[in-house]
Amino acid sequence: MSKTAPALKIELRIAPEYTRKVRRSSLRQAVHAAFESAGQRRQGELTVVITNDEQVKELNCIYRGEDAPTDVLAFHHISETEDAMPLSIAPVYFGDIVISYPRAVEQATEYGHPVEEELLLLVIHGALHLLGYDHEQASDKEEMWQIQNAALAKLGILWQP
Repeated sequence: MSKTAPALKIELRIAPEYTRKVRRSSLRQAVHAAFESAGQRRQGELTVVITNDEQVKELNCIYRGEDAPTDVLAFHHISETEDAMPLSIAPVYFGDIVISYPRAVEQATEYGHPVEEELLLLVIHGALHLLGYDHEQASDKEEMWQIQNAALAKLGILWQP
């Protein structure tokens, strides 16, 4: 009996100082919830990085011109494969989600919910950015927040920041 490959491969890179504070299975569940809530069924891969403020600040400065840490960054990867194959069948590398653990702690404290729930929100938020969602326009923000809330609900989280 052969096993089928998972539709979505998720690589987790967690800085050593946070490995005991983060549940890997929850991070994977959050990515799957985001993809399911967005109706995304393509095969592919992505990476979730949990790191410190300094690394996120450096990336934010380099890629967004913002010399400050932030909670989550999403780096969408566009490959030649996407252009060569129909999007519905092309396995792709979606990109990287980079999360500042200290920002997650700070925001969880501010909003009064567990750090793990904040991390899951940030993973979902980043995954939706990788899928092309944004919140620059009010209508886009409303759509993204609806999908984000649906993904959180799949994980049993029913609050809104």
